[in-house]
Amino acid sequence: MQDAETVLNVIRERGRRALPLERLYRHLFNRQLFLIAYGRIYANAGSMTPGVTPETVDGMSLEKIDGIIGRIRSETYRWKPVRRVEIPKPNGRTRPLGVPTWSDKLVAEVVRLLLDAYYDAQFSDRSHGFRASRGCHTALSEVAHKWTGTSWFIEGDLADFFGSLDHEIMLSTLAEKIHDGRFLQLLKRMLKAGYLADWRLHPTHSGAPQGGPVSPLLSNIYLDRFDQFVEKELIPEYTRGARRARHRPYEKLRGELQKARRAHDVDRIRELKREMRTMPGVDPDDPDYRRLRYVRYADDFLLGFSGPKREAEEIKARIGEFLRDELRLELSEQKTLITHASSQAARFLGYEVRAQRADCKISGGRRATNGKIGLYVPRDVIRKRCASYMRKGKPAELGLRIHDSDFSIVGNYGAELRGVIQYYLMAQNVGALSRLQWVMECSMLRTLASKHSSTTTKMSRKYKRTIATPYGERRCFMVEVPRDGKPPLMAKFGETPLRRQRTVSAEDRIHRAHPGRTELVKRLLARECEVCGAGYGLQVHHVRKLADLNQPGRKEKSFWIELMATRRRKTLVVCVSCHNKIHGHGTGSSRNGSLESRVR
Repeated sequence: MQDAETVLNVIRERGRRALPLERLYRHLFNRQLFLIAYGRIYANAGSMTPGVTPETVDGMSLEKIDGIIGRIRSETYRWKPVRRVEIPKPNGRTRPLGVPTWSDKLVAEVVRLLLDAYYDAQFSDRSHGFRASRGCHTALSEVAHKWTGTSWFIEGDLADFFGSLDHEIMLSTLAEKIHDGRFLQLLKRMLKAGYLADWRLHPTHSGAPQGGPVSPLLSNIYLDRFDQFVEKELIPEYTRGARRARHRPYEKLRGELQKARRAHDVDRIRELKREMRTMPGVDPDDPDYRRLRYVRYADDFLLGFSGPKREAEEIKARIGEFLRDELRLELSEQKTLITHASSQAARFLGYEVRAQRADCKISGGRRATNGKIGLYVPRDVIRKRCASYMRKGKPAELGLRIHDSDFSIVGNYGAELRGVIQYYLMAQNVGALSRLQWVMECSMLRTLASKHSSTTTKMSRKYKRTIATPYGERRCFMVEVPRDGKPPLMAKFGETPLRRQRTVSAEDRIHRAHPGRTELVKRLLARECEVCGAGYGLQVHHVRKLADLNQPGRKEKSFWIELMATRRRKTLVVCVSCHNKIHGHGTGSSRNGSLESRVR
């Protein structure tokens, strides 16, 4: 059996050279690929969520992997329908989310590893969604740094993209490069598996289930034809001219300025400079100059056009026609807009995007800001975030957190604030998040005060600290938990400064460091029960989170709970006998009666 890294490198090289891929199905027999897939997705939040069967990641074993491989080898593996749940959207509507069974998630992740290794090198550089070393920030950075001079934004959004993805087009697109009927048949069965809603089975004639590991990659493969259309047809057609022509009124004033300088007329020089700064130096309506730029993240895309609005409307119409005729997709009428870059703001990936204009800001002897693209935190985002921590217009305690430990309260508030700040660090008005930080700080202190029947002032004095940062000393709130022989655990709130960063290194979580074996896989391959030392019938016991180990009402802790809590691990490699005892199914008992666990 080939090493998994070798397999992926060979497939990756064929992808770089755009060579057809044959005999791909046989790589699904590789146990190492399944171990890599397991190591990548076992920690996901949904791994402990059952699909249409009770199966979850808990109880994972090498024997289970071998059983899946056996069914794939004999071509008897069948995908189960996904369990569909409705997720609320900000506009009050819902979007469907599919929850596959654990075995299907594992097989889908192996399929994703193989397809990603082959297709990633062939994707457009303007595609940033669900790709290694790319993400929302790389897409936004491209807009901010390369779109100077944009006059119009064309905001694009596909209506119900994941639900309307055409299976025939998807499979025919895959068949162009993948010459393996068994592999394509496996993918077809996955797309046709259907979904279960309200205990009724619904067939899927189109679409890919959101929530599956392979769906994001399939969306990139499907929309690559759209990327090629924009790059090879629209951009060449709507791009011409090396640079804009000089603006005649501006050049006329420039000539008068030179005369005033020769005459040493200081007042006239000042007057001419003020007047010149109110008009463009190049012709904004130059008919011989056009620029069209494009970026896409999943089913959201943005085009920047330098030219008249009439041509921007033509571009939008041609995009809609191509998507409808070639990919059987429809643009969302509400979200597909043509926005003036200077007087309005486009919305892309949660940011407001607009062209800046500041005639009075002089840098290097010229108006260096004009025409550059600025990224901003939308006001409604701050307002909605603040509302989550307020009641009757004022910051309020969160009752659901009052029974948590102080460490958890400060840690949760801090993690939520850091997540928002780190996402919007590229915004020029990132300082506007100080309002959110203040509201969250007041809410956190009131939650702590309610927990201890104290006051916010006393809680502030108890946990306020001064820490060193790369930008100097900074005040924040911190809770420390001492540990024997180890550095203390620290939960912080407010340690991240609201300083703009022009570039932010961030990528999608779906592409973590790869491929290597995780620590959990190494422990499983060591073939030793971490409770009794047995070397056979090993399974992995999973808990959703470590806080579940401290369940109320438990007077004594079983050995396995103390073991997981001491190691701060959500997994434990155990034999079948110990695993049954943990779940209370075994006949043996410990001092507590059994190694029971209500953790699910």
